[in-house]
Amino acid sequence: MSIPNFTAMQAAKPVFETLQTEMAEVERLFETATDAAGRRAAVTRWDEIRARVGTWMSLVGLRFNQDTTNEAFKKDRDYRDALAPKLSNLNNSFKRKLLQSPHRAELEAAFGKQAFALWQQDARSQSPEVEKETIEISRLSAEYTEMLAGAKFEFRGETLTMPGLGKFTSDRDRDTRHLAQQLKWKWFEQNRPRLDEIFDQMTKLRHQSAQKLGLRDYVELGYLRMHRVDYNQADVEKLRKQVRDEVVPLCAELIKRQAAALGVSKIMHWDEGIHGRDGNPAPKGDHDWMVARATEMFDDMGHGLGEFFRLMIEKGLTDLKSRQGKAGGGFCTSFPTWGVPFIFANFNGTKGDVEVFTHEMGHAFQAYNSRNQKLADYLWPTHESAEIHSMSLEFLTWPWMDKFFQEQAAEFQRVHLIGSLLFIPYGTAVDHFQHLIYERPDATPAQRHEMWREMEKTYLPWRDAGDLTHVAKGGFWQVQRHIYLSPFYYIDYVLAQVCALQFWVKADENRPKAMQDYVKLCQRGGEAPFRELAKGAGLRSPFEEGCLSAVVAKARDWLAGQG
Repeated sequence: MSIPNFTAMQAAKPVFETLQTEMAEVERLFETATDAAGRRAAVTRWDEIRARVGTWMSLVGLRFNQDTTNEAFKKDRDYRDALAPKLSNLNNSFKRKLLQSPHRAELEAAFGKQAFALWQQDARSQSPEVEKETIEISRLSAEYTEMLAGAKFEFRGETLTMPGLGKFTSDRDRDTRHLAQQLKWKWFEQNRPRLDEIFDQMTKLRHQSAQKLGLRDYVELGYLRMHRVDYNQADVEKLRKQVRDEVVPLCAELIKRQAAALGVSKIMHWDEGIHGRDGNPAPKGDHDWMVARATEMFDDMGHGLGEFFRLMIEKGLTDLKSRQGKAGGGFCTSFPTWGVPFIFANFNGTKGDVEVFTHEMGHAFQAYNSRNQKLADYLWPTHESAEIHSMSLEFLTWPWMDKFFQEQAAEFQRVHLIGSLLFIPYGTAVDHFQHLIYERPDATPAQRHEMWREMEKTYLPWRDAGDLTHVAKGGFWQVQRHIYLSPFYYIDYVLAQVCALQFWVKADENRPKAMQDYVKLCQRGGEAPFRELAKGAGLRSPFEEGCLSAVVAKARDWLAGQG
């Protein structure tokens, strides 16, 4: 199938009654099949339906994020959110048939055991009983997204969005950073009552969903919905201890060095993101210039990256500029009908543009390499595995950073590594916080803010918010979209960061082998669980004793050599 330009991409709005009829036919084909080929054909037909509907859902979600003020896009999003739990129930009905089929062994041989492991968790974590809660959580999620996208800041004669203000929160001038942070957190402080209320409702709805499904709490349900098939809460708790013992002390050292480099007596919250000796390095050109440099970089890297990136640009499959009404953040989605992904970001002229760009390109390259996998379930891996591709590409592109930062390329590499190390305690804090939240669903908003303060004391003991009262009172977490929108999606970044640092080491020792392993990992998509995918790429599991110690030691030595 030829790939249209993004502006020409259209997908028919699914009608539930029609989908019911189609799924009934799929079930009939499966139940009446007289041989293995017939049963496989029924599963393939189901997969085609999922791909078609998935493309429509991706388009709807993307277009709403591109313009949260567009009423037609909002209407489509509301329709999608109301339809989504009904579609899940339809799909789960067929998944249960496959799980309970006397021909399961034959189907596992054809499609792989991983799909059945995923479906087992879907069957346990979804039900028509929680449809009402699911729809209401989607509505609250949309409200949160619109609130942050609609935030406007008057700063030095400009009207800025939150991503636009981000340029000044990382400015080399300390007073500018401080003023920009004051403005940002004043908005959160003013909107705290509604932000608290939204999250309180979400928490109770999620807990209610878990109880309706016969589960202890949303911690248990969250692990099922995140498809954690080869590790559990006990594994995560062991990882937390390693982070506290191995990474927090190193990061505390880095913060002290940062204060010395900046010539300040103490790092304040508005200094935390500045790791450059003279402010953070910034790319030397605008959006179009960066795309041109990226084209050169990916052409040089080989392994199909150049051809793929040119396809993305030619077909308009990126949206990288920040603008009014556009949702914040960055992500990668995909359109299974055409076998292509789409990269969404918000450039603001900082080093983060390059980091987010290479990160999302890692997701996109993996999705494109997995487009011909046997099942839609394998287009993307589970989240912690998916983040390996993105975070690793950030490091694998290091040799080409001179294209973006010119004479500051080495400084960018140093700053990027420090930021990656500092992220590990923060990411662990976010995950630990979410466990506390859902273990105590009846906690008050004030108690939740106190829980976050405890996480900062444990994992980020250097944090000093000064006169930023919302942060000082434990409100920082409200800027972290994942906590509202994607519960328990955060330890995934920590696991992937540890794997990405291993790719950084591998590339330093044997770059051709590292790239070979990386591309192979991308091609596997989601056909296996996290530990198996990591092992297949020659990586140690972050849960393995000593894995963090080895990575931290290498990073410490490298940074020592940089002075």
